[in-house]
Amino acid sequence: MKRIYISDIKKNGKSFEGQNILLKGWLYNKRHKGKLYFLQLRDGTGIIQCVVFKGDVTDEVFDQADKVTQESSLEINGTLKEDTRSPIGYEISVNNLKILSHAENYPISPKDHGVAFLMDHRHLWLRSSRQHAILSVRNQLITAIRQYFNENDFTLIDAPIFTPAACEGTTTLFEVGYFDDKAYLTQSGQLYMEAAAKAFGKVYCFGPTFRAEKSKTRRHLTEFWMVEPEVAFNRLEENIDLAEDFLVYIVNYVLANCRKELEILERNLAPLENVQKPFPRLHYEEAVSKLNELGLSFQSGGDFGAEDETVLTQAYDRPIIVTHFPRKIKAFYMKQDENQPEYARCVDILAPEGYGEIIGGGEREDNYDVLIQSIKDHSLPEEAFKWYLDLRKYGTTHSAGFGLGIERCVAWICGLHHVRETIPFPRMLERLTP
Repeated sequence: MKRIYISDIKKNGKSFEGQNILLKGWLYNKRHKGKLYFLQLRDGTGIIQCVVFKGDVTDEVFDQADKVTQESSLEINGTLKEDTRSPIGYEISVNNLKILSHAENYPISPKDHGVAFLMDHRHLWLRSSRQHAILSVRNQLITAIRQYFNENDFTLIDAPIFTPAACEGTTTLFEVGYFDDKAYLTQSGQLYMEAAAKAFGKVYCFGPTFRAEKSKTRRHLTEFWMVEPEVAFNRLEENIDLAEDFLVYIVNYVLANCRKELEILERNLAPLENVQKPFPRLHYEEAVSKLNELGLSFQSGGDFGAEDETVLTQAYDRPIIVTHFPRKIKAFYMKQDENQPEYARCVDILAPEGYGEIIGGGEREDNYDVLIQSIKDHSLPEEAFKWYLDLRKYGTTHSAGFGLGIERCVAWICGLHHVRETIPFPRMLERLTP
């Protein structure tokens, strides 16, 4: 007999109704009432109730239903029956049950557990309905991202993980041995996307990035995934339009495809439904003035911290766009504004509800001499950027792009307090396992 998945039942249960079908999965939960056992079977694609009635099965099968424990792996033969009380509209009347592997003393019981305990057992915690919902949202978000760029004729270009020098700052580099030399784990694929954009016009990379930040905040991981588009000839204004359109698209896609998961997470959907164009746009100095109006004594010239971003976004009902940060606090490759040389032609998009920056980007410095000086000002090795400087010698153009961190975006969409739940196996300052 061919095995079917619970998702097959959800999609087309009528075609299986009344038939004897084979399911394989794990026991999610169990309850007992007289001559009945109600087994909640999950197979990764869904959960279905399987009813074992003593009068329908052998004593051996009923005994198996009595003995089976949480997270034991099972094989169940049964008849699919309609049940309007079921979330998927069906249940299984069990004919036969086989325990494939007996799980003893499963550590994550229905009682409450501390975060440290759950993180130590992350490899098992993934099986819970909450974690399943979060990572399903992550999957749909990634699907939306790829679909958006495919629909808009971008080419996926893979950036290297090993790099010869810093991209975002020398203080957050992971140094690794590279044969007789040394290399660094990538902080961003953006420099390589500039090169690729000169070949393909519109490109993006999507992969893991690393920051050796000694931070324990709820927004930071040492390893996270980032998508970074880059478009040749784009200026800051076109880049902002692209980022805004992109964010609206992916949020709406998740809303359309993850209602069940967001309901499990008890997410208030109103802030996500407000993610529609246009977003409010502020110059950095306007944002500073707004912060002061809202009661914070923020000094112009510094970067926004978590509290600043939280207070600023609470004044709006959707993400906000902040442009033209001071050049001295931005990466070396950010373009100097022609009319305000102390500011960079850059942009941050801040999510509402205190989730902070989810998109950061800008226009790239295309002037060779200015870029050389900027590399020196940031105390970076000029030799490591020789290839990057070549891009300013052979057909240089305006170019712009941005980066979106997947985990922070998932945290915002799901309404989570901490990013540690947004990635299957998080890496943080004090966590390298499991």
